[in-house]
Amino acid sequence: MKYQELPVSPEILQAVEQMGFSEMTEIQEKAIPILLEGKELIAKAPTGTGKTCAFGIPLIEQLDLSADYPQALILAPTRELATQIADDLRQLAAFKPQIRIAVVYGGHSIKAEIAELQKKPQIIVATPGRLLDHAKRKNIRINKVLSVVLDEADEMLNMGFFKDVRYILDQLPKEKKLSMFSATISREVMDIGWLYQRNAEEIIVRPVEESRPQIQQYALECDGRRKLIALMHIISKMGYRRAMVFCNTKYMTSSLCGQLIKYGFAAECLHGDMDQRARNKIMAAYKAGQIHILVSTNVAARGIDVCDVEAVFNYELPEENEYYLHRIGRTGRAKREGVAYTFFAPEERTRLRDIARHTRSDIYLLTFDKEQNPVSSGEKL
Repeated sequence: MKYQELPVSPEILQAVEQMGFSEMTEIQEKAIPILLEGKELIAKAPTGTGKTCAFGIPLIEQLDLSADYPQALILAPTRELATQIADDLRQLAAFKPQIRIAVVYGGHSIKAEIAELQKKPQIIVATPGRLLDHAKRKNIRINKVLSVVLDEADEMLNMGFFKDVRYILDQLPKEKKLSMFSATISREVMDIGWLYQRNAEEIIVRPVEESRPQIQQYALECDGRRKLIALMHIISKMGYRRAMVFCNTKYMTSSLCGQLIKYGFAAECLHGDMDQRARNKIMAAYKAGQIHILVSTNVAARGIDVCDVEAVFNYELPEENEYYLHRIGRTGRAKREGVAYTFFAPEERTRLRDIARHTRSDIYLLTFDKEQNPVSSGEKL
């Protein structure tokens, strides 16, 4: 279905065209009509499927532009995702200059955020903790918000924001409309739906593993220093100019990044201990192509939206099966092809097989040909 078929304003259609979109994704085709009708929604959809447009277009379309108070609230689990959502919404509202959008999140300047809030935005994008901080300081009033979206709801609630989210929702009018977008429908997501939604529509978009023919997945058995050598060899041989490498801890992230820099690779790391200014600087350099390898933890990478990541490396096996999908979902976006490599020690083979089975992933063992180029052995895990 094309965007031009939607019953929305010409300004929205013009903005979508300027963003380079014509055909809607599955989540957009299913969710937008429901939300335009003013219904509540719970959507199971993987990352990278166009969720922001799915809820952003109806939110913008339904705003009362004469009002000078917050009417819509989007909650996100991380500052990176909150920033990305706000950027996307501003693009959607490019031809509606009356619309003001504010984003608030931990690690950002409180003074700068207060200045934005004083402009009386109609839409607020926030992480739960920071929103509560502003509410307690009386910098913001959300008692008239009628539309609220929880993006990556499972991740947000699993990160310990359940009580914060409940507190926020309790401050909103009873007639509010709540929509939730989640990669998985966890018990916590169902609890929020049961408590705060009324006759919500439910939609399911095929998970990443069922709609991911553009992501080739490989696994290489190696451990210790051999992992570093294999990582550098594959990146060099394949000529990757934009790759992401995932580790489980801040220490390993920093250590691996230091080793890559030592051997002449343009690498930087991203983890939770970094302040927001440093993170923004690194992401800007990565998107500009000044950094070729981004080494990151799982949480730090949430919300990163770079459409042309060529390859993802699981330097360490993810601690949770679902994280495997979140990680490899950073590549193969926007109908581009991508590759995912996973390094595992001999004793981790059973664990990796469990990940493959749980996520329904076809992971092929990797080997090297005579010229030391990485190639599939043709053998599945």
